[in-house]
Parts: sequence; C-alpha cells; structure tokens
Amino acid sequence: MDFKSKKNTDELKNEIKNIVDLILDDYTKGRDVDQMDVFNQPDRDAVKDIVVKLLRIIYPGYSRDKIYKSYNDSNRISIVIEDVIYNMQKQIAIAFHHSPEYANASDETLECGARCITHEFFKQLPKIREYVDTDLQACYDGDPAAYSKGEVILSYPGLLATTINRIAHELYLLKVPLIPRMMTEYAHSRTGIDIHPGATIGKYLMIDHGTGIVIGETSIIGDHVKIYQGVTIGGLSTRGGQTLKGVKRHPTIQNNVTIYAGASILGGETVIGEGSVIGANAFITESVAAGSRISMQRCQ
Repeated sequence: MDFKSKKNTDELKNEIKNIVDLILDDYTKGRDVDQMDVFNQPDRDAVKDIVVKLLRIIYPGYSRDKIYKSYNDSNRISIVIEDVIYNMQKQIAIAFHHSPEYANASDETLECGARCITHEFFKQLPKIREYVDTDLQACYDGDPAAYSKGEVILSYPGLLATTINRIAHELYLLKVPLIPRMMTEYAHSRTGIDIHPGATIGKYLMIDHGTGIVIGETSIIGDHVKIYQGVTIGGLSTRGGQTLKGVKRHPTIQNNVTIYAGASILGGETVIGEGSVIGANAFITESVAAGSRISMQRCQ
C-alpha cells in the first residue's frame, strides 16, 4: 500500500468514526425514539411466526410442516399448539412491560400473568374457529367466482384478514398490550385490509376483494355483513386525539348489511340499520333506517 492510499484509508476510517459518534450522541437526548431497551419489546418476527402457526391450527389441513414430519394428525397439531403456547407466553410477558397494571411487577408475576392469559386464549380457540367457519361459508356463498372452500382458504385476502383479526380480538379482550395490533398490522401488510383488533364483528362476515378496507377500533358489525374494497368504517374526526380514547367513535353496522366499494361510514353515533344496502362511494355520517337503499346520484 502506498502512502496516498494509506492516507485515504485513515481519512475514511476517521470519517466513519465521526459519523458513528454523531449518531450515538443523538441517542442521548432522552426522546421516545432514543429508547434502546430492545429486550422489553415484543419481537415482530416471533409474533408473525405465532400468527402463521395459529393459522395452521385453525386450518389444520391447509399447510405442511417443513420441520416436523408426522403421520399422526393429532401428534402433528399437538406439537404446533405446544410451540405456540410456549412462544406466546414469552411475547406476552415482554409486552406486559408496556402495561401500567404490570409497571412494577416482578419477572415471576409477568410470567404467571402471561401464562394465565395464554391458556385462556387457547380455551377460546374453538369459538374462534366457529366464527371463522361462518366467515368461510359467507365468502363461498357470496362469491360466484369461488369454486371451492379450499380456494377461499388458500387465496382470499378477506378471509385471511378476518381470521387474523378474530385471533387478535380475543387477545385484545384479554388486555394484552401491543401484540393484537402487531397481528392485525401483519394482516394489513399482507392484504391491504386494516381492521383494528378492538372491532366487534359478528358471524358470517364477507370481505370481497378487500384492498383498502378500514374498520376502526370501536366499530360494531353484526351478522351476515358483506363489505367490498375501499370501504371505510371510521371516525368522524380525530382532532381530539388521545382525549377520544375509549369513546365510541366508529359506526355500528347491523345484521344483513351490504356495503359496496368506496363507501365511507363515519361516526360513533352512526347506525346502519338491518338489511340496508350502501351503494358505492356513498359518504354517510348519520344513521339510516333498517332496509334503506343509499346511493350516490350521478350529476348530469
């Protein structure tokens, strides 16, 4: 190496060191983005893995295990269930660091609480699967392009999003911090469908096509509801920010309602009456009576 190239190397090392020092110094300002306690944050990849394995438990005949090989279905599913129980407990215990209820709790208390909640969640899985089965039926019955229920399970983004939401909703009801939202945001990234885990959703929900659908936290959706792409079931205004936490700010959709593409239904006091049909691109901020037919009139 000649002197010139060595000098350039030394200058480069010094420049890199200065850049590193600059960024490290920026972490010392005490802001929320400066927090570096990585061991008290749930692991996104671990949560995603939990979701994927829960989908295998809910639909046991629609995925192959790439690690374990078993000719006995009960053994095959038992391994997955035990694996998810173990890893869900770990992630919930970590997530409890973000709950005021567990602010000063010992590690033993966190682990005990996580274990109890995980076991309670798994006791709800038969109910989750019951609701998922109705969603599958609704998707199949409502779409003439569906040639089998297997096709719906393997390829329909709407069913994937609603299935993950039903998983996340049960954890939300059990007051698990962070993880339910991480699960539904994983579904959002996969499908373009954004359903908050707090939304209360009845049986036989069909989401057709799905891309761009938003369903807010305090939404209540009844049975046999059909929603097309681009629909927003949202808040009328978010100017109040955190002061609106816990307030019913999203609509109620009663049974047997169809909402066509691009419609926006907004506001916590807005109720869409049973059996109504909301046309494409409608903008609704007030309640409509049962059996209503709402459509946008085309300007001439």
